[in-house]
Amino acid sequence: MASSGSALLLRVLCLCSVLPLALPARPANVTIGALFTFDSVIGSSARAAIDLAVADVNRDAAVLNGTHLTVFAQDTKCSGFVGTIQALQLMEKEVVAVVGPQSSGIAHVVSHVVNELHVPLLSFAATDPALASAQYPYFVRAIRGDDSSQMAAVADIATYYGWREVTVIYVDNDYGRGGVDALGDALEAKRGKVSFKAPLPPDADAAAVVDLLVQVSMMESRVCVVHVNPDSGLAVFAAARSLGMMASGYVWIATDWLAAAVDSKRPADHRMMSLIQGVVTLRQYTPDSAAKRSLKSRFAAGQLNRSAAVNAYGLSAYDAVWMAARAIDEFLDDGGDVTFSADPRLQQEVNGSSTLRLDSLRVFDQGELLLQKVMLANFTGVTGDVRFSAGGKSLVDPAYEVLNVGGTGVRRVGYWSNHSRLSVAAPAPTPTTRNNRSIDPQRLYSVVWPGETTSPPRGWVFPNNGRLLRIGVPYRTTYKQFVSKDSSPDGVSGYCIDVFKAAVALLPYPVPFSFILFGDGVKNPSYGDLVNKVADNYFDAAVGDVSIVTNRTRVVDFTQPYVESGLVILSPVKQKSSNAWAFLKPFTLGMWAVTGAFFLFVGSVIWVLEHRFNPEFRGSPRQQLVTIFYFGFSTMFFAHRENTVSSLGRFVLLIWLFVVLIINSSYTASLTSILTVQQLSTGIQGLDGLLASADPIGYQVGSFAKSYMMQELNVPESRLKELNIDQYANSLRLGPHNGGVAAIVDELPYVDLFLSTNCQFKTVGQEFTKSGWGFAFQRDSPLAVDLSTAILTLSENGDLQRIHDKWLSPGQCASSTGTNVAVDRLNLSSFWGLFLISGIACFIALLVFFTRILCQYGKYNQGVDEVTDEESPVRRPERIRSIRDLMAFVDMKEEEVKRAIRRKPSDDRRDRSIASSGGASSSPRPRCSQLLSPGSLNGLTVMLITQAAAQTKFGAAAETIL
Repeated sequence: MASSGSALLLRVLCLCSVLPLALPARPANVTIGALFTFDSVIGSSARAAIDLAVADVNRDAAVLNGTHLTVFAQDTKCSGFVGTIQALQLMEKEVVAVVGPQSSGIAHVVSHVVNELHVPLLSFAATDPALASAQYPYFVRAIRGDDSSQMAAVADIATYYGWREVTVIYVDNDYGRGGVDALGDALEAKRGKVSFKAPLPPDADAAAVVDLLVQVSMMESRVCVVHVNPDSGLAVFAAARSLGMMASGYVWIATDWLAAAVDSKRPADHRMMSLIQGVVTLRQYTPDSAAKRSLKSRFAAGQLNRSAAVNAYGLSAYDAVWMAARAIDEFLDDGGDVTFSADPRLQQEVNGSSTLRLDSLRVFDQGELLLQKVMLANFTGVTGDVRFSAGGKSLVDPAYEVLNVGGTGVRRVGYWSNHSRLSVAAPAPTPTTRNNRSIDPQRLYSVVWPGETTSPPRGWVFPNNGRLLRIGVPYRTTYKQFVSKDSSPDGVSGYCIDVFKAAVALLPYPVPFSFILFGDGVKNPSYGDLVNKVADNYFDAAVGDVSIVTNRTRVVDFTQPYVESGLVILSPVKQKSSNAWAFLKPFTLGMWAVTGAFFLFVGSVIWVLEHRFNPEFRGSPRQQLVTIFYFGFSTMFFAHRENTVSSLGRFVLLIWLFVVLIINSSYTASLTSILTVQQLSTGIQGLDGLLASADPIGYQVGSFAKSYMMQELNVPESRLKELNIDQYANSLRLGPHNGGVAAIVDELPYVDLFLSTNCQFKTVGQEFTKSGWGFAFQRDSPLAVDLSTAILTLSENGDLQRIHDKWLSPGQCASSTGTNVAVDRLNLSSFWGLFLISGIACFIALLVFFTRILCQYGKYNQGVDEVTDEESPVRRPERIRSIRDLMAFVDMKEEEVKRAIRRKPSDDRRDRSIASSGGASSSPRPRCSQLLSPGSLNGLTVMLITQAAAQTKFGAAAETIL
């Protein structure tokens, strides 16, 4: 056991001694390259930052673990050719990675080289979006965001202030063109566009810059986006200032190159700041941190020029070195070995007697593995979190600060990020907070614009390039009051032309324009084709009787309508003859019957309510029946001579007179219409009747009515007939069976003008579309908005109506438009509510009346029943006696009933006194004599008491008294 244990221990010791020999030893030195322009704004900041980063890496024992990092820097001198040569010389030094280049153009060329040599290229300044394509697998963007995200921020700023068109001034190279394409895509997504591109040659002198800006000043847009290099970009603002383009009304937005130039000087250069007052620029957002502040202080301390400062590109270059160092460290930790091998293809060139020394270029054998480590970067640098998006080669969460230049410095007015867009709050550090902020509305603090104004400029003016606005005008052949050709200087005249001129006169800027007729002058042109000419940029606008319809608004922008319009149906009518019984036609038979019944019913109710109070409603049965009939029907003319005295009667009469007033008014209006009505010749009374028939329908040449009826109403094209307006009258007279049409569908303004001189035709039904006429402009034209405001002003001050009266004054038949051509008889369904109200009022009055009668009857009848029950040996049936008593009581006058009720309490007291003093044998006679007192009996009451007394032993005496 002891020997076996010793053997096992020996094997373990041998294995431990062999393992270090199995892994390759870490190299003592690793070389990376740096490629940039030393004396440029970006290069000078990046050079010092790279040196500081290499020193920090070599000083940090946790990184590279004893391997020394060396950097070789090559100066590209802002030249693509020189940059390519320098890149090849750099590759000869067997570098494992390259930090740079700063130029997008050089990056395109060098990317082909590193693709072949398998050397990762970590660029801290090349922002052309095209470099992210799969064509350049070894290109890695070590800066937060490219020009696509930067131009998205610019587009958001333009949209925030309502600017739809911008002019872009850019350097004409890969960097500039890539930025312009990205800006165009971003604006197009927001319904904006780049209206003018001003390319600036990379080596342009001051004269070339001035010439280019002169062209810019003649353009419509006053929003200028400047995307150039920081070394030559200030020349653009110097030329703009000399041309007066830094004044009020202009907007200047610079990409992050300007912030890099401003940040490179501390304190700021006063001459430079004087050139860019009011400019809005972007700066790559880097959160504040201790590492960032330390780097800036060390950068300033290490510079010979104490005014130099590190800019955002320098910070990205610093992190790019750390990105390469960490990737190399992880590569070596995994046992990676740094080896280079010759490329056989280059060896063939050397054997071909080439003198370019291409054989000195070596392929980095482990380049692909190192590239994978670079893409796995995940650390916190001076620019924030450094990690790449999934499947991409760009750092996550691009963000910018929005700066406004003013005075001797810049002022931050907001932020932009790809999550929150424009905001006054800094981009959120965590995804949860960021998602919550993404729904916040876009916002920026106030900006001081060129000219020291805080009001956002309009962003455009009418171009001062000598080009007239091309206005397409329909060449109408009929109804030239709207628009027509004439011999005036403009060549056209009419209602639409005068409205356009009046609106243009209200604009705060001059608008030179020329009218161009559209059409052959033989027939009216197609208005759809005219609108398409505007959409195709053949015309700048279309002025005339152009209807605003849905399919046209998809391709052009319209102004506010200056005429209300809509499709109506035009039909022939004829005068309808009257007859002797026309006065019965306003009401249907049912209406007549119910109305007559209610006259009798209300008369009867009033008689019941007034009979006890009002002597005018009393008398013989014949007189009372006549009163009911006369009173009921006389209310039709408010001529009843009987006055109502009871409250219930007045209440019922008031409700009924209101009903009669409505019925009388309706009857009068309906009878008037019947006696003067015109009847349709075709029987079509509206849209439903038109669609239900199979008769031909006319429409005006060039009108949208044809497409509307076919597409929206599903009218077959075989039913539609194209007509000129001067053919309307004859076609309608002929009718559908003689080669004419049953009706014509056209827009209301044309129909109004036609009917002003053609009284035998009318419109039927209602407008079945609602639209108007407006002026058509190309999409997103600011003139459309300003002219809409001008049209509203014309409407408010009355000028629009005066122009209308000048050209479209009504003719002799103007009042006939819209006259009713069919009158429906009034039926019960239109008045049943009134009858219901009157019936309920009568019911309530009768209910109150009879309730009161029953109460009075109960009081009145007390005592009479007692006498009858005690002294009558023979009794009549109780029900018959009660009904007769009640009917007799109802017929009594109200004053008699009240007098009788008042006397009963005194009679009862007297009876009780006699009964107590005279005994039981003499009590009946005094009580009967009291009941039969002449002062307490009248009318039917005498009959009632007589019948009761006749059945007692005192009957003969009662008969004698009566």
